[in-house]
Formats: sequence, structure tokens, C-alpha cells
Amino acid sequence: MLDKVFTNNQVTVAGEVVSTFTFSHEVYGEHFFMVNIAVCRLSSSYDIIPVMVSERLVDVKSDYRGCIMQACGQFRSYNRHDEAKNRLVLSVFAREITFLEENEEEQNPNHIFLDGYVCKKPVYRKTPLGREIADVLLAVNRPYGKSDYIPCICWGRNARFVEQFEVGTHIQLWGRIQSREYQKKIGEDEYEKRVAYEVSVSKLEYLEEEEE
Repeated sequence: MLDKVFTNNQVTVAGEVVSTFTFSHEVYGEHFFMVNIAVCRLSSSYDIIPVMVSERLVDVKSDYRGCIMQACGQFRSYNRHDEAKNRLVLSVFAREITFLEENEEEQNPNHIFLDGYVCKKPVYRKTPLGREIADVLLAVNRPYGKSDYIPCICWGRNARFVEQFEVGTHIQLWGRIQSREYQKKIGEDEYEKRVAYEVSVSKLEYLEEEEE
């Protein structure tokens, strides 16, 4: 059962470490830390992706900025109470950490596979330039009755395809994690720059549920 759950959420990202480790939380005496890596896109721009790492995987007291880190694990979410509201926080939960030489780095080191259920009616729209987009919130099961809620973006034909999906539809998808800056209004004329994370979907499949 656990093997099945672990395989329904698979991520591999690799990029330059651009921060030091900062403490996140402790579970049963094990300490977890956050670190940011800059993952290159094919367009030569970068996504800054947060990675959660156990102190048992790497020396979190060392400064690895400038090194190329590869993290394999899962894309996870949790709700953080922020300004009297719950805020969805996303990061890559690392199960394995490897440091690469620069010439080992992949051309496109950002892969994710998710197997989950649509938990909110997809929202289809067109950009001012006519590009088709659909927003999908996917619930991906985790052990012990927990779930991760992953925002996903579909494009073109995939956007039109997911528009018809109802809540509870079982799908699998492949893509990449991307970061996006936006302005959050926090006062009358005051805005704060924040970063959102989502999965940009390149391929998806609808799964028929088996009858019991």
C-alpha cells in the first residue's frame, strides 16, 4: 500500500542552490530544513523551487550555494495560517539528495508525475492573446489518510479536455514544477510580491474507475 502511495507523486528536480538551509519543523526528533534551488527552463529562464530536506540526508550547517543539487521525492502541500487565512504552501519533499558536477546536469532537470483526483471544478479561460488555459486542483493521496493539494495548469487541447471533468475525476499527469511571481494586495494601496508554485502539465490521462 505504501509503495503505491509513494509512486503516485514522483518528482525529480536539479538546479543551482541559491540559499542556505532554514529550519522548517521537527517530527519525532528529526529536523527538516528548507533550501531553494534555481531550476533552468528550456527558455534559459529559471524557476526558484523550495526543497524540504531532512538533516539526515545532508549537512544542513554547510553552505552549498553555487553547487548543483538534485532532489528526488514528492511535491507536497500544507496549509499555513497567514493573516487570518489559510495559505497553501508547496515544496519538494526530498527523499534523496545528490550533488552533481556541472557537466552532469540535465538539459531539462524538472520532471513530475501525479496520480490523483480533481477536487475543484476546473476553470477554463483564454488569455488576451487567445491562448487556452485551464486551472486544475489535484488531490494526491498520501499515507495515513493525508492528501496533497497541487495546483496544475493545462494548455491548449488539454485545457479543453479537462474543462469537462467533474470533482472526483481520477487522472494522471506529467509535467514540470514552475514558479510564478504575483502581487498580493495587503492594504488600501499596498501590495506585496509573492511567489506561487504550480505544475505545468505536458501530458494527462483520464482513468476509468473500476466497478467493485
